[in-house]
Amino acid sequence: MSKNFIITLVFAFVTNVFYAQGAFDKFDGQDDVTSVIVNKKMFDLMSKVKVDASDKETQQYIKLIKKLDYLKVFTTKNPKIEADMKASADKYIKTAGLEELMRVNDSGKNVKIMVKSGATDTQIKELLMFVDGAKNDDTVLLSLTGNFDLNEISVLTDKMQLPGGSDLKKASKGKK
Repeated sequence: MSKNFIITLVFAFVTNVFYAQGAFDKFDGQDDVTSVIVNKKMFDLMSKVKVDASDKETQQYIKLIKKLDYLKVFTTKNPKIEADMKASADKYIKTAGLEELMRVNDSGKNVKIMVKSGATDTQIKELLMFVDGAKNDDTVLLSLTGNFDLNEISVLTDKMQLPGGSDLKKASKGKK
């Protein structure tokens, strides 16, 4: 009986991990969707770049990317896809146990930043940002997994110039 329970537990955990990785994959390669996907292997390669010891910001960036597993960013202006992205994000938030970090409504643009916390208040295992674009603005769905500190995110947004990066920067300054 306990062997079956352990097998079921392992299966449930593995299924949840695969769901987390694949929840938004349907947007990759769709017409009218711009995708940026960076995996652990690429983060590892990026972290091996030699940096000038006096360049503190780049050193912080290298330190952060060593802690990241996956980054997925999808953007669109197509109203049908925007609605699908919103529904997918809402469903994922409920099933993944994410908690709200920040919500902003500014000039018709709605930004939600959700996280799965780590060992401390600022330690993050997963970050999901959904920007519901106002007229003529992109809708952005960003998923970031790893084991990183929220306060390090502004370095990532500066160096990678991510869509919605200014909203992420506000979140990293907002939670201390």
